[in-house]
Amino acid sequence: MKPYDVADHEYSLLPEGKKWKLVWNDEFDGKELDETKWSFRRHIMGCKHETYTDAEGIELDGNSNLIFRVIEKDGKFYSCQLQTGENYMDRPGDTNFKKFTWPIAKISTPKFMHKFGYYECRARLQRKAGWWSAFWLQSPCQGSTLNPAVSGVEMDIIESFSPGVVMHNIHWDGCGADWKRAGKPEFEIWPGDENDFHRFGMLWDKSGYTFYIDGRESWHVDGPVSEIEQFILISTECLGYRFPGEIPHEGLKEAAKDDSFVVDYIRVFDEVQ
Repeated sequence: MKPYDVADHEYSLLPEGKKWKLVWNDEFDGKELDETKWSFRRHIMGCKHETYTDAEGIELDGNSNLIFRVIEKDGKFYSCQLQTGENYMDRPGDTNFKKFTWPIAKISTPKFMHKFGYYECRARLQRKAGWWSAFWLQSPCQGSTLNPAVSGVEMDIIESFSPGVVMHNIHWDGCGADWKRAGKPEFEIWPGDENDFHRFGMLWDKSGYTFYIDGRESWHVDGPVSEIEQFILISTECLGYRFPGEIPHEGLKEAAKDDSFVVDYIRVFDEVQ
């Protein structure tokens, strides 16, 4: 990997043997989230999710960091998900998991969509159990066909369900019996302090998806390859609220006291031919 300098900010680490151009980024400068780049994901399958929250779940610290936190209110726990577009099944609506309200495919204009290239995030993972973090790409129309080239592939560049542990995944073809997945089993972040920041990256090209952690290749999968533009998500979620009957994770109360998931930057690069 080779360094790519960004003025007054931490450098990126990019695959060697190629020329790169920075085409989109957020360095999280200042004290306010740039809402020309991001919106808050609040819905899933047409329903407003019980514990997805908005700006109360994040802050910018003025030192180029975006900070996600667990919020406790009235015995419930909340956290935030940010996205640059949206999937049609996550549109706002008066639906539940058994009934859709027409039109189910109505979505807002995306703020950023892209295909192929190198996607990178520098972040410090959460340090306590009870919630999880992710950096991933999604398609607005994933699940609408059984052809992932035309309806997209979910690319989980990292998911961290336990402190200090990450995994890579891709998902395609939809829900239920049509759902398919490939993934790299959970593995611990290479030795370091829990306060360390790490660079998580993915090269998406015609050959598939190649994943990197701190400049080292950690996984490659040949496909299926999405041929359409997709949007970015950087997200957290409280464990125990996804499905009816689940019990909130016992670690959430401790996480809400002082834990955080801290993002330094998100960048997208194109290969220059």
